[in-house]
Amino acid sequence: MWAYSSNFYQIYTLGFCGCPGQNDSCTVPRIRKVEEWIPHLQRLSMDAVYFTPVFDSDAHGYDTRDYTRLDPRLGTNADFTQVCQALHRNGIRVVLDGVFNHVGRGFWAFQDVLQNREASPYRDWFFLDFGGNTAYNDGLWYEGWEGHYELVKLNLRNPAVVEYLMDCVSGWIREFDIDGLRLDVAYSLDQDFIARLRRHGDGLKEDFFLIGEMLHGDYNRLMGEGMLHSVTNYECYKGLYSSFNSLNLFEIAHSLQRQFGPEPWTLYKGKHLLNFVDNHDVTRIASMLGRPEHLPLIYALLFAMPGIPCVYYGSEWGALGRKEEGDPALRPCFDRPEETELTPWIGNLAKAHKESAALRDGAYRTLTLTNRQLVMERAVPGERVIAAINADGEPYTAHFDAGAGRGIDLLTGQPHDFGGGSVLPPYSAVYWRITD
Repeated sequence: MWAYSSNFYQIYTLGFCGCPGQNDSCTVPRIRKVEEWIPHLQRLSMDAVYFTPVFDSDAHGYDTRDYTRLDPRLGTNADFTQVCQALHRNGIRVVLDGVFNHVGRGFWAFQDVLQNREASPYRDWFFLDFGGNTAYNDGLWYEGWEGHYELVKLNLRNPAVVEYLMDCVSGWIREFDIDGLRLDVAYSLDQDFIARLRRHGDGLKEDFFLIGEMLHGDYNRLMGEGMLHSVTNYECYKGLYSSFNSLNLFEIAHSLQRQFGPEPWTLYKGKHLLNFVDNHDVTRIASMLGRPEHLPLIYALLFAMPGIPCVYYGSEWGALGRKEEGDPALRPCFDRPEETELTPWIGNLAKAHKESAALRDGAYRTLTLTNRQLVMERAVPGERVIAAINADGEPYTAHFDAGAGRGIDLLTGQPHDFGGGSVLPPYSAVYWRITD
């Protein structure tokens, strides 16, 4: 599966393109801006772009009106086709947000229900009570996703709804040649629907990638043979920033050991979860970390740990944004890519991840662990990579069994001799490759 060896870049599409918050129905080809960023994506060694919703919606994209039409604030279907073609020409895959749990109030079938009530042929597409009401005073009650009545929950046990959504996915592959889907609130989706979608995608395009948004619980519930290929790793997301802020790297090491360690009881060994330090729903990592010196280190850990690393647009140069300031603070429009010292650092980490089989697919083992230092090993037959993090403001000499031979620093190309211990400068990270 191509995604397992890829670096992902997430774009909150409507914000990135500077769209108005409410759909004004004016067609403007703002999506073409993505083409201008392709050289930046290449410098970052990104292999795939994950777009949050791009289809016609009421406001923020997750309130779909029409699954077959690009949101006019972004342009036309033809505009998006050209963007996808440009990305593909430059070796970058395209993953879209599949928002299948709910739709917006402007969704055409729900509008038919509001107009025709019991006589609507789409009444069974939703969960309705014509004897009830909501704050919108429609004269009927419907289930809104987690109590949000601007989001009308779809009945995914209705074969007509499922067939409609499968036809939409077929159209996206046919028209835009997309390479996969990220399923919004996958934890709320009917499992039979997910299995059906997996069969459908497999039949339409080889290695069609499915990843689901999971916040908690056992990820294996939705991930595995015949289901999703991957899920979002929120457990390690929390462990990453919390470990640095509390100077307690035991927290993230515990999660990594629990998920991928050598013990037979580990949960996700051999699987590839999507890892991230921020996204469109949470405070940006540069605003979350208490010490700016830890920002390069958390990305070094992100690209060293098992799984698929994902970078959120703007965070590669340390953009700020706090959740409590509202969604616009997390989803801004940047006129052009910026660059700080962090940007090429992330590009080097991503390049090392792309070029190392051990970092992409290797088994995980903890070699050294203290509150402020973590040394891990990723290994495949013929190659081992030792990733070392020093979150302290003082040098640290790490002693561990590196086996025979010398190492090469993947980020600088400098040789390294492990004899007598390995000195880690203050606030530093290093990847040493050992070829057996």
